[in-house]
Amino acid sequence: MHAAARAHIMKDDAVDPLAEYRRVNVAGTLNLARQAAAAGVKRFIFISSIKVNGERTSKGQPFSSHDAASPEDCFGIAKHEAEQGLRELSTETGMEVVIIRSPLVYGPGVKGNFASMIKLVGKGLPLPLGAVHNKRSLVALDNLVDLITTCIDHPGAANQTFLVSDGEDISTTKLLQGVAQAMGKPSRLIPVPASVLQFAATLLGKKAVAQRLLGSLQVDISHTQKCLNWTPPFTVKQGLQRCFPNQQD
Repeated sequence: MHAAARAHIMKDDAVDPLAEYRRVNVAGTLNLARQAAAAGVKRFIFISSIKVNGERTSKGQPFSSHDAASPEDCFGIAKHEAEQGLRELSTETGMEVVIIRSPLVYGPGVKGNFASMIKLVGKGLPLPLGAVHNKRSLVALDNLVDLITTCIDHPGAANQTFLVSDGEDISTTKLLQGVAQAMGKPSRLIPVPASVLQFAATLLGKKAVAQRLLGSLQVDISHTQKCLNWTPPFTVKQGLQRCFPNQQD
């Protein structure tokens, strides 16, 4: 099961970021997979990213595992190329490949944008995100691990691509409220219209940040559920609570 990757680079100082992502996330993955095949490994599980599908969806039109790939950033492009290389290697060697495309993963020790959000909520700062009605799919670490465990020996997983999530899509506003509740903190959210936030972000050159906070990204896990007879064992509320194991309810 291969999850290692170059990721969460908030300020990339590489001269050629795409080349660096390809060196680690494509060449490194395929090198490991070739060694696995040569050693007689029967199944290779690759943790990919929903970024292979794209960066955003229209509400009510989630990504599916059968959609054409449409990566936009260096990370997504490299993950897509790694997937393609693994499929070719599977054809050559007979080693089964299972690809799991994940949206944002959260849990104890989470990093990246989710960690930044937790820090802001923890400080009790008023945030202008009380009226965001987008829809985003997330996956709790425990749900992702449960799916990976299922894919280890399930006969229906061979050479499949699966999307994973908690099975609940929530807005940024609801997510912040859930994080605050899990932390035992008040959620100080000011209801500023999303259109105003989008305009302000554009003026400040923060369109990418606004997309993550205001845009929708939904995934359809029906193929995963049907093929593997799998259901996420933890709700979003339970997943958020498990981010703070020392916090009393």
